[in-house]
Amino acid sequence: MTPLAIAAYTATSAMGRGLRAHLDTLRSERTALRANDFSRVPLACWIGRVAGVEDAPLPPAHSAWECRNNRLAWLGLQQDDFLAHVLAARARYGAQRIALLLGTSTASIGATEEAYRTLDADGGFADAMLRPAIHAPHSLSAFVAAALELEGPCLTISTACSSSAKVFASAERMLRLGLVDAAVVGGVDTLCDSVLFGFNALELVAPAPCRPFDAARDGISIGEAAGFALLERIDAAPEAPRLLGCGEASDAHHMSTPHPAGLGAELALRAALTQAALQPEQVDYINLHGTATSKNDAVEAALVGRVFPAGTRASSSKGYTGHTLGAAGILEAAIALLAIEHELIPGNLGGSTPDPACGPQFAWHNEQRRVEVALSNSFGFGGNNACLAFARAGFTA
Repeated sequence: MTPLAIAAYTATSAMGRGLRAHLDTLRSERTALRANDFSRVPLACWIGRVAGVEDAPLPPAHSAWECRNNRLAWLGLQQDDFLAHVLAARARYGAQRIALLLGTSTASIGATEEAYRTLDADGGFADAMLRPAIHAPHSLSAFVAAALELEGPCLTISTACSSSAKVFASAERMLRLGLVDAAVVGGVDTLCDSVLFGFNALELVAPAPCRPFDAARDGISIGEAAGFALLERIDAAPEAPRLLGCGEASDAHHMSTPHPAGLGAELALRAALTQAALQPEQVDYINLHGTATSKNDAVEAALVGRVFPAGTRASSSKGYTGHTLGAAGILEAAIALLAIEHELIPGNLGGSTPDPACGPQFAWHNEQRRVEVALSNSFGFGGNNACLAFARAGFTA
């Protein structure tokens, strides 16, 4: 594919608000997870909670969209001058020539939970919760489109944990076909009881902070995050990092278990390499999906060992943030871009006793080295797999 410029990007998670907070936390090699203080009834686990969401109501002009998920989206949009970059692009191209493509797995279901907990005497939603727009899967994208005053194509992509990685591929297609001149991509997912207790019912939630690729790993930690990126053609931002390729695949092996041989994951990874015209030895760093579940990590570790040479570095960042579900793709894309920009290989936090399946590619502690090319893996339930390839400005395969 013709590379695209990442003209601006931002992330907000348990690690903090904005890219500087994320970089500082990565450099500290300290987790941002905390003991669960969110669920309405006790659940012994650790979570990646964003501080201050409760203290950041939407502006009065957007009060109809009020809910935790949209609050986090609005908070995320305020970081790293991202709003200013979008407004400049809107002035340059026009509101109808910018696409908005956002990933989420739960949208504003937390608000719907609240509505059912506060039913009125007739068994209906209380007046304060009679806001149909927030009880819909498209709530996030509709709110952000209104907040940014964008009028181009607007899509919500919900493919579980690959949602906000797949938005990059959809944006690339729209730009390549000339349907738009720029695209705002991203994803937002917030903590809610449905997610915490749903994953706990699947016996996937760890009682302590998650330990990706550790021999004794015992499950995920749930987190929340918001992240966004502005994609444009290279000539609009020649000094910006680049999106080189996107790989997508669906193996449909099982509702919640990865294909035992990593079939869909490998198809997505190799598709990204092919689209980016890259050889495996040209990849400096891979941000792994690495959820700290037994089967996911074993499959992904084997895939890394099968495809990449010993010199490629690989790690999961979920030990810092927890698994942010539909926002994982954009959050970990941002971490891959930080690795390129700051020449930092983030260590695989939590993996104190490496699983024997992990090869020499794994970085267990931070490493300072130049990163020209970084990949980001996102593998979702149902076999929805995506891989993104990023590079430093000026890189040629």
